[in-house]
Amino acid sequence: MNNDILYMQTPDLNKERLIKLKELFPDIFTGEGKLDIEEVKKIVDPQSVTDVEKFEFRWFGKSGAKRLAFTPTKTTLAYDKKRSVNPDDSNGNMIIEGENLEVLKCLLAGYREKIKCIYIDPPYNTGNDFIYSDKWDESKEDYLEHIGVTQDGIKLDTNTEASGRYHSNWLCMMYSRLLVARQLLREDGVIFISIDDNEVHHLRKLCDEVFWQDNFVATICIQANKGGQDYKDIAKTHEYLICYTKYSETELNEIENKEKKLPFNDNIGKFEIRELRNRNPKFGKFNRPNLFFPIYINPNAKNEDGFCLVSLIKNDKYFIESYPYNSEGKESCWRWSKPLIEKNNTEDILTTQVIAKQKNDGNWNIYEKCRKTTSKVKTIWDETNVRTEQGTIELRDLYLKGFFDHPKPVSIIKKCIEIAIQDKDDIILDFFAGSGTTAQAVMELNREDGGNRKFILVQVPELTDEKSEAYKAGYKKISDITIERNKRVIQKIEEETKNNKDLFNSMVTEDKSISNLGFKVYRLAKSNFTRVDFKPDTTKDENENNSLLKNYIQDKEFIHLSMVDEKIVLDEILLKNGFTLNYKIQKLPDFSKNTVYNVVDGYRGCLICIDMNIAEETFKILQEYKDKVFICLEKSLDTSMKWNLTHLFNERLVSF
Repeated sequence: MNNDILYMQTPDLNKERLIKLKELFPDIFTGEGKLDIEEVKKIVDPQSVTDVEKFEFRWFGKSGAKRLAFTPTKTTLAYDKKRSVNPDDSNGNMIIEGENLEVLKCLLAGYREKIKCIYIDPPYNTGNDFIYSDKWDESKEDYLEHIGVTQDGIKLDTNTEASGRYHSNWLCMMYSRLLVARQLLREDGVIFISIDDNEVHHLRKLCDEVFWQDNFVATICIQANKGGQDYKDIAKTHEYLICYTKYSETELNEIENKEKKLPFNDNIGKFEIRELRNRNPKFGKFNRPNLFFPIYINPNAKNEDGFCLVSLIKNDKYFIESYPYNSEGKESCWRWSKPLIEKNNTEDILTTQVIAKQKNDGNWNIYEKCRKTTSKVKTIWDETNVRTEQGTIELRDLYLKGFFDHPKPVSIIKKCIEIAIQDKDDIILDFFAGSGTTAQAVMELNREDGGNRKFILVQVPELTDEKSEAYKAGYKKISDITIERNKRVIQKIEEETKNNKDLFNSMVTEDKSISNLGFKVYRLAKSNFTRVDFKPDTTKDENENNSLLKNYIQDKEFIHLSMVDEKIVLDEILLKNGFTLNYKIQKLPDFSKNTVYNVVDGYRGCLICIDMNIAEETFKILQEYKDKVFICLEKSLDTSMKWNLTHLFNERLVSF
């Protein structure tokens, strides 16, 4: 019962606000769950904060990393048609080349709370890893080059133990990216992070802060190398996979268990028995009193397996009483309520779903007939297909042997997706994409079960070693390998599907197993709107600076926009106005004086016109669309037109 009702008091609004704050911003709460006022002050006035000793996880650069996470980006995502594969069939699949923190920020407006599952395999910080060295004070040119807005790729910094801030550098890199990634996750979202012994202890603390410790699910141990790394005293055979949910109420899926045996049969089919008593010590009569009641057993209605009929009503047939006590005689509770038992219980042992069986000590247990062929995922994964060598084999099968070190096996990501996703139409994000295993996992799963899952991969254009096989083959950047791998995956699936169709079903004219088999490539790029370079004059007030900005836009921006490809401009405008890049766009034939598009993306819709002037005739036709959102350039509106459109669309007019 709600405590407010229990004490006959009005709702505790302060408590409700704190709960909502924790859901939205878990990073401003202490390890004990208290609101950290100093963290709140950092948001309002960072200069006013004075540090005090308390239980928290701290390292050098933490405040700067957090500030960086919440600093807007000046970049956008530019469509790269040349490197895209089957773009008309991409259906939301994307591979994005660019520094991942900036890319995540670009995705925020359109993809906030739309990502169901995140899988990442970040650098393990072994002492030889290249990591993203985030810099906060640098010129515009250096900044753009540093984040990968370049055609030639970038060289990442090596994080060695001699740096003096070995763990801090890695933590800063992870902290800022996880803070933004959390904003992208849906309320029922799940994140999986691969890691090893070097940073697993720090990563747990970091994720406890970002996602909140109550949302920790498990640390999964994966046997990555059966033989073990035997250059140390104990041969290490494992890596870790850390799993968190965004909110603790999120339920994960069980997975198909081919080895699971169902030993019993009735008129419905095979089954195993599962005790009806709730074995979780968190539940019992003390907090589930409605689930503590007697069930009565008919010991004379017994079949060859020893199963007996049960009833909720005591009578001459059903007279043995059974309560949900645990092995220590303490009051537990049932998993099912009385109505649910009544719904599933019959007086026929071959059709009822609730039965009893006597134990060796003479006592009785009540059971549910369980027909599931799935089981909960265990925290140890030791199958052959999750070993690192399997990932190497999978690259070799795509004729990319030696192009990328230690690629993750497809089966690891497939398993993560199966655990996390119920709807086969969801989006999976990987912002440390590497060789692109996650995209292959998504496409293969879709092929296997007819799903329509989408992937978004992000990979920095890190230069490959000039002595490497990849470089010699023409792949100058890791992101080139990411794209090429999944191009070959698509070709392989298309070829296999064609061969299977020819061999087994030559009459099939349509095969949906290869639909949505494509992806678009985007590059992190400088914004098309030069206003991002405008710097306010500190000697002038807000109105004066606004006037200067308008003049700046008038003089520089519109000349530039007129020379940029229309699709690239539309992508940036729509993305920054909350649309996903999987939008559908249609030119409306009603408008002859201006080009007006109708845009929908499955979440929202709008009309958009990026012409330099809006004609009077266009305004008259727009009156038929007054319930829509209308997006246009501020420059295209004179005083009269702006007044007319504002009164027509009200808050649905977006001009910039």
